[in-house]
Amino acid sequence: MKYRLLVFDHDDTAVNSTATIHHPCFVRFLEEYYPGRSCSLEEYFLKNFSPGFLAMCREEYGMDDKTLEKETAFWREYVSSRVPKAYPGIRELMLRHRREGGMLAVISHSYGDNILRDYRLNGLPEPDLVFGWEMPPEKRKPSPWPLQEVLHQSGLKP
Repeated sequence: MKYRLLVFDHDDTAVNSTATIHHPCFVRFLEEYYPGRSCSLEEYFLKNFSPGFLAMCREEYGMDDKTLEKETAFWREYVSSRVPKAYPGIRELMLRHRREGGMLAVISHSYGDNILRDYRLNGLPEPDLVFGWEMPPEKRKPSPWPLQEVLHQSGLKP
């Protein structure tokens, strides 16, 4: 085996979630709390990349910490009953890697419990390690910390 460890992102890498769940949720939040404001799917993708979701919420929509807490609770409730579909071929890739003795890790902006649920309900093998949004901000993606920790816990050197 050439690569003993595969590290995946979750949203829009293993599962199709932004267009089918996260963006529609954000649009509903805006409709409820910011009537008349909108965000296209393209804008949502671009602004999630740069400046990032939290910066977008603060800079584009003027959300403060209290409103961001409401948005997070709104999002958690919304995603609790919606499961994104795994992309075609990802299950087979992960299963083959696992059969060959490989490890799987996930580093994502989604919460770990949602990631594990999505893997389970899509028939994907459970990852060996998951680092999600529940981590303190300084240890979340894109910080190098979760990847360094995955390498450390898997016995590989960074």
